[in-house]
Amino acid sequence: MSDLHIRRAGPEDADLVIRFIHALAEYEKLEGPDSEGEERIRTYGWGERPHFECLLAFEEGMPVGFALYFYQFSTFAARPTLYLEDLFVYPDKRGGGYGKALLVALAREAVSQECGRMDWMVLDWNEPAKEFYRSLGADVMKEWELCRLSGQALVDVAASD
Repeated sequence: MSDLHIRRAGPEDADLVIRFIHALAEYEKLEGPDSEGEERIRTYGWGERPHFECLLAFEEGMPVGFALYFYQFSTFAARPTLYLEDLFVYPDKRGGGYGKALLVALAREAVSQECGRMDWMVLDWNEPAKEFYRSLGADVMKEWELCRLSGQALVDVAASD
């Protein structure tokens, strides 16, 4: 991990963040954002009211990974929660400490913001990631299941009485 540098992404980094999102989508065998989605990322990340923040990791000036996150609030802990939406390091750079460095930077951010915890999801098939997270002391929570309203179902519920 020679010459590692982590910094907050700004509007000038939007294209790089979008490239990372597409690389992550490919790794997870999912579809990344279309061109309209890419524009929303620019607006929601760096518009009048940003909805997320992002850290970028560089090795010798070359981008190697990113972490995209936002804040939630835990009513039971009565503190904010830093929610990590995406963490990605290019496959040829994995094992070099970049993912850990990004998580350390996020943990420091969470502590500085007086968060009670840091949460994120991991795909059930991604055993290397789960092993990595456990090595840092993270619990992989099996008792919680994700619920999601999206697409037409979201529209239908919003329109209901």
